[in-house]
Amino acid sequence: MQWINLNTQEQVKLIKEASGYSVIFKHSTRCSISLMAKKNFELDWNSIPENTPLYFLDLIAHRDISSLIAEIFQVHHESPQVLLIKDGECILDLSHSDISAEEVAELVTV
Repeated sequence: MQWINLNTQEQVKLIKEASGYSVIFKHSTRCSISLMAKKNFELDWNSIPENTPLYFLDLIAHRDISSLIAEIFQVHHESPQVLLIKDGECILDLSHSDISAEEVAELVTV
């Protein structure tokens, strides 16, 4: 698996319009909890179907995009945070120690 850097507002709009599943991982590069959550997620991310786009947002560098994500997908901003998007709607919102690639994978049907 490989991250897709999420660094434009246009990408967020494309995720909203896309059919199927997408994952957004919001990460604070200044937070050790966020780093641990990211590492744990990456350890298990092979359980997520390979064709699922995995977007990575450095929210320190792109706070405006983080705000847009909260607005478009109607979620409260958290860091770290994982959102599972299906057909433009957020169907799973996990943060901090609740972040789990396996839980994401359970909801992604191929």
